[in-house]
Amino acid sequence: MSDEVLEIFKTAGAIKEGHFLLASGLHSPVYWEKFRILQHPHLTERLCRLIAQHFQGQEIDVVAGPTTGGIILAFETARQLGARSIFAEKKGEARVFRRDFEITPGEHVLIVDDIMTKGGSLRETISAVDKLGGIAIGIGVLVDRSEENPDFNLPFFSCLRSPTAAYSPEECPLCAAHIPLVKPGASS
Repeated sequence: MSDEVLEIFKTAGAIKEGHFLLASGLHSPVYWEKFRILQHPHLTERLCRLIAQHFQGQEIDVVAGPTTGGIILAFETARQLGARSIFAEKKGEARVFRRDFEITPGEHVLIVDDIMTKGGSLRETISAVDKLGGIAIGIGVLVDRSEENPDFNLPFFSCLRSPTAAYSPEECPLCAAHIPLVKPGASS
């Protein structure tokens, strides 16, 4: 299945090469532009089906994702699982559920996200679930690009595992080579 998922990203032109500033603050020679996928409902539905099938049979009341790509993924995965969908927004250094989203204490929550490098958005979303008394039961992502296996102490599923180099700005060989840094999503 990994070959099929990789082909979806390649065909959509979602894998970019260059020198990129990631949401984590790290630099990388590869950027996974998830919105090249998320703009196509049939591709999003197909990838979310992999996540939903992996967690099918577990008690899931709510699917939650961090903004921005996680909104779409949470909605589609929840639709397939027959659950509610909510999203966590950034507030300072944390994520919170706004817009009257609620998690009843004890509800089982599946956390989903698009591209994972270090897992910061996922950890923040788990923390927001915990603060409301929800029980995080697992994590599903489209692409796990982390160089080390993630350790969330929760069942973890990725549609595609593709370890990709990421550097602190101080240790970035692309910066040392004076390759221009691109911040994806920034207006030009």
